[in-house]
Amino acid sequence: MFCGTPLLWCSKLQTEVALSTVEAEYIALSQSMRDLLPTQQLLKELQEIFQLPKSKSPTATSTIFEDNAGALELARCPKMRPRTKHIGVKYHHFRDHVKNGNVNIQAISTSDQIADIFTKPLPEGKCLRLRKFMIGW
Repeated sequence: MFCGTPLLWCSKLQTEVALSTVEAEYIALSQSMRDLLPTQQLLKELQEIFQLPKSKSPTATSTIFEDNAGALELARCPKMRPRTKHIGVKYHHFRDHVKNGNVNIQAISTSDQIADIFTKPLPEGKCLRLRKFMIGW
């Protein structure tokens, strides 16, 4: 979301087989970072092009919401564990951005996860609530 409006969104099947829900969520997190990081870089370049004063220009930091505690822990603490050591190195590319503070990963309740509207069938009430939240009502 940028200024309260969805900027990028996508829903597709993962290309690799995941051995656990933690791995599946971590792969999805990594793929979303591949969209976020170039967008973040574009905003930084626009700040430089328009020569915005550093004191008045917004910072290009982002918050990612994750509802899987295991994937959240794996993203925040780059420690290999027996059950996650098989996850490919190509999915760990964003850890430096989290460590540097450019990207903040926060926990979110599964019931408040906006992406669910794109990925699963929902009861009418929850669908309407998420739709209103997504469009900024």
